[in-house]
Amino acid sequence: MTSEAAVSTRPTMSSTPSKGDYHWLRSFVAGGVAGCCAKTTIAPLDRVKILLQAQNPHYKHLGVISTLRAVPKKEGILGLYKGNGAMMVRIFPYGAIQFMAFDKYKKLLSKRIGISGPIHRLMAGSMAGMTAVICTYPLDVVRARLAFQVKGDHRYTGIANAFHTIYLKEGGVLGFYRGLTPTLIGMAPYAGLSFFTFGTLKSLGLKHFPELLGRPSSDNPDVLILKTHVNLLCGGVAGAIAQTASYPLDVARRRMQLGSVLPDSEKCVSLIKTLKYVYNTFGVKKGLYRGLSLNYIRCVPSQAVAFTTYEFMKQVLHLN
Repeated sequence: MTSEAAVSTRPTMSSTPSKGDYHWLRSFVAGGVAGCCAKTTIAPLDRVKILLQAQNPHYKHLGVISTLRAVPKKEGILGLYKGNGAMMVRIFPYGAIQFMAFDKYKKLLSKRIGISGPIHRLMAGSMAGMTAVICTYPLDVVRARLAFQVKGDHRYTGIANAFHTIYLKEGGVLGFYRGLTPTLIGMAPYAGLSFFTFGTLKSLGLKHFPELLGRPSSDNPDVLILKTHVNLLCGGVAGAIAQTASYPLDVARRRMQLGSVLPDSEKCVSLIKTLKYVYNTFGVKKGLYRGLSLNYIRCVPSQAVAFTTYEFMKQVLHLN
């Protein structure tokens, strides 16, 4: 029995022609389901992160735990899920495109360009993350705007109204791409390190401790995959490392996305200006890394669930 990575590098003579049909579509669905499961798990933490990052006036004096307590009191329990509808609309195509693109880029780099080993995971992950961002960015902007609103102080009544208002009042299509530059710059190390770390840990685990960490895939007994709890651990470690490297850029991205919603929006018109403004006004701990403790709490289960769900869906949809 060999690992999944080893099996995928040589031809499988026993595969029937139909098994390869619509592989891209099955990969797309698997990635979309993985993304939705991951984000639903941490939706309340995502809402609090946005409130803290952008210094929402209703909660800016509070910390992570106190904000988690204050939001249900002020807005009801569903307040923790505000903007989650827009998130689900965005995250399915985002997760689908990211995981599908990662597989495609990895094959492209390996077979067409000749780049292999750990470096092709890093490059493929970065490229996949940026591809997914570009394709779904307007939905992320709308989700951030809705999540930033507080009960009794609404600018948008829903997803459709947010799209309509931003288009009319903020420069048309360009209004949906505020903060795209820091997002892409931040996504390159985040997605790259995330896929690189998970893939490397997975390969090392299956290579050196196959009996302890691995088990046969349910759809292909000849393929060895990680056990569920090991998948969760590897995904969590990958998320923590990736978030640490890219967090200040995430803060800048959120401020630029929120645009005219913030009273100091005129100072957040570019990546450099936003980073300088946040640093000079709030410092490192309370500015560039505000909410980082929450991000560790949210990114570990999020990435753990995303990678584990994708590995599970690969078996269900016969992608191994």
